[in-house]
Amino acid sequence: MLTYVLDMFGTAIFAISGVLLAGRLKMDPFGVIVLASVTAIGGGTIRDMALGATPVFWIVDPAYLWVIFTTCIITMLVVRRPKRLPWFVLPVSDAIGLAVFVVIGVEKALAYGATPMVAVIMGVITGCGGGIIRDVLAREVPMVLRSEVYATACILGGIVFTIALHYQLDSNIATLMSVATTLIIRLGAIRWHLSLPTFALNK
Repeated sequence: MLTYVLDMFGTAIFAISGVLLAGRLKMDPFGVIVLASVTAIGGGTIRDMALGATPVFWIVDPAYLWVIFTTCIITMLVVRRPKRLPWFVLPVSDAIGLAVFVVIGVEKALAYGATPMVAVIMGVITGCGGGIIRDVLAREVPMVLRSEVYATACILGGIVFTIALHYQLDSNIATLMSVATTLIIRLGAIRWHLSLPTFALNK
């Protein structure tokens, strides 16, 4: 139950990031909903299609769509007000949603018989796939392909989860370990502005 609630929380937070980007690009309401939706459920949709888990999760449980639509409406109304949230609220919330999405992706992949390596990849796709689609639609270089410590946190969190299950730890403990790993790495990167070295060709 807690995982489901956190999943919905992550869906709302990811949707907000889509709405904010759509606002910066001056999109109409339809564009806002599209960008919010692909950000929130795009990664999970790719995961389910790759695993053959059809119908995909948001068709089976339309509550995800209602969360996205509600989030879009509330965010479009709130962001017009001059009062602003502290800068760290959205990044921290995003990190929480990311950590939960990774666990859900890895766990679902393992349930469908995927190997640990493939399961970790599915966890990364679940956490990062929507953001990649969002940035591509906005004609921006996806954040996970730049120097941000984002996908790296997903990979390490997924590895921790699979190792914990390999040693037959309780699934709840494995989940907490994975979420904590992803959160610590991501929040540390936000706090101390950590980034990966970039690859550049000399002209």
